[in-house]
Amino acid sequence: MATRHPYLLVLQLTTLFCFSHSLDSDGGFSVELIHRDSTKSPFYNPFETPFQRLSKAFQRSMNRVNRFYPHSKALSNAPQADIISNQGEYLMRYSIGTPPIEILGIADTGSDLIWSQCKPCDDCYNQTNPIFDPSNSTTYKSIPCNTRVCESLVQSSCAKTTNEYSTCEYSMSYGDGSYSIGGLAFDTLTLGSTSGSQISFPNISIGCGHNNHGTFDSNGSGIVGLGGGSVSLPSQIGPSTGFKFSYCLIPFMYSNNTTSKINFGQTALVSGPGTVSTPIVQGPIETFYYLTLEGISVGRKRLDFVNGKSKVVEEGNIIIDSGTFLTFLPEDLYLELESEVASQMNLPRVRTEVLNLCYKAPGNKIEGPTITAHFGGADVELNTANTFVSVSDGVACLAFAAAESNGAIYGNLAQANYLVGYDMQNKVVSFKPTDCSKV
Repeated sequence: MATRHPYLLVLQLTTLFCFSHSLDSDGGFSVELIHRDSTKSPFYNPFETPFQRLSKAFQRSMNRVNRFYPHSKALSNAPQADIISNQGEYLMRYSIGTPPIEILGIADTGSDLIWSQCKPCDDCYNQTNPIFDPSNSTTYKSIPCNTRVCESLVQSSCAKTTNEYSTCEYSMSYGDGSYSIGGLAFDTLTLGSTSGSQISFPNISIGCGHNNHGTFDSNGSGIVGLGGGSVSLPSQIGPSTGFKFSYCLIPFMYSNNTTSKINFGQTALVSGPGTVSTPIVQGPIETFYYLTLEGISVGRKRLDFVNGKSKVVEEGNIIIDSGTFLTFLPEDLYLELESEVASQMNLPRVRTEVLNLCYKAPGNKIEGPTITAHFGGADVELNTANTFVSVSDGVACLAFAAAESNGAIYGNLAQANYLVGYDMQNKVVSFKPTDCSKV
């Protein structure tokens, strides 16, 4: 029996919009998700080896833990606190304005606000592509202070313009010292679907960043928030898409020449043989998608995920995230998992500086026990491609780690080759085994 995980109450303000666009014939559409290390990404560095890219993905994973489980309790009600900028794994192309200007942003289930650099720049970081100029958009409208969308942002304030018109300003502070400050506005957002059609959504609230500084990459511009808050992309286009989206992630080492997909509307439905579903649990921060992990099995050996004091399963004890590569567990559970996996392996163990449990893997191939994640009502079976990763030539490691914060994150390697669907209205996440290279 699961018990309710204690959480702070966060007021969720829903903003409704009217949309004028054309969905695909089946009532939905799909958009490319570009892995930041694929050859199609502007972040791609041809001089890096696959293992160097992997090492950076590990570091990004470690950095992202703090955004979900901040060490300071005072920051626990601020969805954007302790975010490490530019650390997501997947990119989305979209356009804003009329006429539309193409933007490349980081797609992030751990953020809500959609923001991009904008002119005039008080202090913008160097950006390769043209910076969006709102004065050239006929559909750009600054958002007043006394609106729900402004009040829904934790880090917002009011700015008086020359005509005494109070407009909404946002301020995003990041854990590495980076920041974005600008105005909140409505404008048309256009997505290019994989069918070739352009789908436009008027009156989408976006952040127009005029003062942005830190470790942002010059090849990108801002973030596309896919979180559960009211200003995220899925929430804002939800009235037209049924508040549904899904994605199918191609495994990291095979994503060089193929893009993953993110689906909206009817195209996002996850159903059919092999589909399992688990509830989304309300947690301390409305942005994040909290699930309940009841335990993990290694082969036939089950390890229960229980609270150390009460010895019961807490609801909402793990966050599912598309931008974290590894899967993180509380230290006690991780050590149990590591010990059990090690007891079922018959390969020579190797020490590395990257991850704890590593083995010799001739030809970078490894056979290990099946690991099953037991979510509430949904058993998700993981094969070695989801649970082990090659860290150097002939060495593979268990792709799990202990979280210093004692939190838990279900990372994207564990989600690879699964169609993962989010039904935000019915509060359900679904999983279906799928060859994502063929979707």
